[in-house]
Amino acid sequence: MNTAHEAESSNTRARFRLERGQRSLRLVAEGAWTTRDAASLDQRLREIEMGDASDAEIDGSGLERIDSAGTWLLVRTKRDWEGQGKRVGPISLPGMYSSLLHTVEHEHTAPPVVIHNRHTLPAFVERVGKATFHGMQQGTGILSYVGRVTLEWLEALYHPRGNLRVAALFHQIEETGINALPIVGLLAFLIGIVLAYQGADQLKRFGAEIFTINLLGVGLLREIAGLITAIIIAGRSGSAFTAQIGTMRVNEEIDAMQTIGINTVDALVLPRILGLAIALPLLTFYADIMGMIGGAVMCYFDLHITLPVFMRQLQEAISVNTFLVGIIKAPVFALIIGLVGCYEGLQVERNAASVGRLTTRSVVESVFLVIVLDAAFSIIFSIIGI
Repeated sequence: MNTAHEAESSNTRARFRLERGQRSLRLVAEGAWTTRDAASLDQRLREIEMGDASDAEIDGSGLERIDSAGTWLLVRTKRDWEGQGKRVGPISLPGMYSSLLHTVEHEHTAPPVVIHNRHTLPAFVERVGKATFHGMQQGTGILSYVGRVTLEWLEALYHPRGNLRVAALFHQIEETGINALPIVGLLAFLIGIVLAYQGADQLKRFGAEIFTINLLGVGLLREIAGLITAIIIAGRSGSAFTAQIGTMRVNEEIDAMQTIGINTVDALVLPRILGLAIALPLLTFYADIMGMIGGAVMCYFDLHITLPVFMRQLQEAISVNTFLVGIIKAPVFALIIGLVGCYEGLQVERNAASVGRLTTRSVVESVFLVIVLDAAFSIIFSIIGI
């Protein structure tokens, strides 16, 4: 008994027929099996009932044209029938498509064409669920990683000569600290100029130009210098950590280190985190100074406030606590940036696209966590009255 099934479109016509024997089934594919008719063919192929047939055959030798979507449909149908316990012979296609069939059969485990409507409520709920699950996995992974790094850190402090790589530590201080001085200094100087100019522009209306110095000193020392420095380092050094470690994973260097017994946390992670934890407070202090210099320059040219007057007013506006509030946050920011950068680097898969994707994710996560922590510090310091 023969049954014909057709999937029609304006330009092409894909069809197949079923030839049933006593205990056999033969699917004969004809026409042009392309992406255009894939959805209709997919539905009709899934509706095929095998009945009591124990043997099956897929004959596509009469096809006029077939692409990867059509080939996948034939391969998927064959695998479905084999999953039902049927004996299915090799798929026959015209000779020119033999390499395509081999590629789809042996290299692809998922259909090349997935037809979904992303604008339906179920699709939206699915995306939210996947994002939530991914976020939970990410949080769990980072917490587990923080625990491991903490244990390794304590061991390094207990046995400093055996675990702490001093040469690598000083190299990271140079890379993350000394080499970052030009960009941090320039941006801090410009931010000091902008902050002083905007503050003076508003305070002139009340005849309180002198308090521009108070605004500059408190704003820079408590919040802006440390936050801007951390964001710069997250984009500069945090991304570098991810890219360096990720490239080592792509080149299988980390696998080689583990094979010969080298602790990757000791060799790769601890020097970077400790070096950044030492360098970032110093960079924050440097940014405080450069920001103050920029503000002093702007106050001199815009408000005609001389340097002695500027220093006298600044001394009255700030205290040691003002300075310490900004410096205390710097090591915490450094730990977050270093941990996230190294963690994402270790999650890189063995392809170049993964390096770029996770480097971007590392910067975004680091900046987000730095801003969240800065807000938390501000609330805590406000509560305790500092």
